[in-house]
Amino acid sequence: MTKAPNSTAAVAPASLRLSDLSAGLPSGSQSLAAASFSRRSMLKVLAFGAVAGAATLAARPAKAVIYTGYIEGTAVGGYDAVAYHTEGSAIPGDASITLEHEGATWRFASTANRDAFVADPSRYAPEYGGHCAWAMAQGYLAQGDPEVWRIVDGRLFLNANQSINRRWLRDLDGFISEADANWPSFL
Repeated sequence: MTKAPNSTAAVAPASLRLSDLSAGLPSGSQSLAAASFSRRSMLKVLAFGAVAGAATLAARPAKAVIYTGYIEGTAVGGYDAVAYHTEGSAIPGDASITLEHEGATWRFASTANRDAFVADPSRYAPEYGGHCAWAMAQGYLAQGDPEVWRIVDGRLFLNANQSINRRWLRDLDGFISEADANWPSFL
């Protein structure tokens, strides 16, 4: 079996402070840097940031990365995505029964489950690439815990932890609707 490479995208800082720009200057020079940091210089920095941000967005993979943080390169933390649907349980997959799909290795508890996944991956794969459903509703990616899950209308959702899951359950339909609207921006 050949392991598919993990895709990563660079992330631009959310904000930039003047202290970030003058860090590392000898003390006393920092206030000089602040005083001489002109409006024109600030515009240049902002323009550079806009270009860097656009380059970062352009560097995003064509598809959002399947969350593989629990076991590097392995989807759903090594759990069998089909078993959630057929057994109603989070069952660890067997490392010898695998499939490469969308840049990640998927493990299954049986060859029958692997074959079912091959026949219809969109039916069994977790929503939002296995990232936290509540976080996606908020507009960002976070880890999904394969032991904190729920199937809603045949769709498998993972959340980061039990606390987040309880919050997500308070407005299940609303959060799913928001997450569904946000997800295309990560593709």
